[in-house]
Amino acid sequence: MKKLILSTILLTSLFLVSCTSDDDVLTGPAEGGNPGEGETFVVSGTIQEDQTWTKNTVYVLDGKVVVDGGATLTIEPGTIIKGAEGVQTQASALIIDRDATLNANGTAQEPIIFTSILDNIQAGQTVSPNLTVNDRGLWGGVIVLGNAPSSFEGDATEELIEGIPANSGFGLYGGSDSNDSSGNIEYISIRHGGANIGEGNEINGLTLGGVGAGTTINHIEVIANLDDGVEFFGGTVDASNIIVWGVGDDSVDIDQAYSGTISNVAIVMNNVSDHGLEIDGPEGSLNGMYTLENVTIFSDDSETNANSGNREFAQFRSSAMGINNNILLVGGLETSDFTLQDNQGVADNYNAEQLMFSNIEIVLPAGVTDVATLFTDASGLTSFQDDAKGTNGFVTVVEDTNSANTGANLSVFGWTWVSEAASTLGF
Repeated sequence: MKKLILSTILLTSLFLVSCTSDDDVLTGPAEGGNPGEGETFVVSGTIQEDQTWTKNTVYVLDGKVVVDGGATLTIEPGTIIKGAEGVQTQASALIIDRDATLNANGTAQEPIIFTSILDNIQAGQTVSPNLTVNDRGLWGGVIVLGNAPSSFEGDATEELIEGIPANSGFGLYGGSDSNDSSGNIEYISIRHGGANIGEGNEINGLTLGGVGAGTTINHIEVIANLDDGVEFFGGTVDASNIIVWGVGDDSVDIDQAYSGTISNVAIVMNNVSDHGLEIDGPEGSLNGMYTLENVTIFSDDSETNANSGNREFAQFRSSAMGINNNILLVGGLETSDFTLQDNQGVADNYNAEQLMFSNIEIVLPAGVTDVATLFTDASGLTSFQDDAKGTNGFVTVVEDTNSANTGANLSVFGWTWVSEAASTLGF
């Protein structure tokens, strides 16, 4: 309650100060304003013309800031963007609409940080001085939308992205351009998001809807999101070097026939996390197979309480189809399984070698002696469990992470907040 009161006062003061011209906090519609060095700039509305955000200014998102089709938002390395508080229709988020471009090219030395207005982090800092991985849902998140193919129910050609209220006038994604570009997104840290916009409907840390292969996405960190870390709704974009820590639902989620390649992923769960991976397939007749490779998932074995998540490694659901290779699973609970859902489409795809697994290693959770208890097919219609545990099975038990030969290259995440906390996380 204290945080809520303080943040309300802070945001109110920002808007009051912005009414004068000689103070260091400015406000204005997204299409206008020229903040100076050291200022805080409150942004609202729609960006309709090209605009650059600089690292010497802290930007506050007041509600949903939408980069309109045809406009380019460029964000300099080292820039900090803070989302104002609000839920439902008032939730703050940065939305890159179809035909718009986001060029957010951070660096390992100067990542671009999206966080909450409650975060006291300042320019030049990379770790919050006051928020932790347990502070979630304080603002919305980042949503990027494109024109690449996505598989929708009824074979619709476009759909409104999850997290955007109906009749907003923006938020559609999907199309026929596999090579569509939404820009370049590199060395980005997204923290403390996932504001609730309705019953059971939260915004993901990074949402990618119908994003095309012409887009560059790499070196992405998502921390403490209330919902999923990174979710791919269809599209063809490749993404690499992704790290997700302490989200309240699924760390990486794939839906609607996403058909790109996701490589080098580190997932660190905590007590509230649900799945490391949650993967669904096409919803319409359009099919597409993803590739997921070089993944390490650290589960969580802390004491279960009323707010605990399932902390399962992975679940493949609803006609999931894709290639899963070179995955390391570490620790967790006796129930931290890696399963095929009771779904005819999943079973059919596995039997037809359209859902494939290879080179998986696991450091068993305490109390587990038979790996077959963790690799199950709820439908009973496949040989998945036998294929996992047999002599030539795709799963190998290893003693510890030092014995592993699979998984992510963790050395590329030295720029992240997760890396700063690695000694306390057990890796």
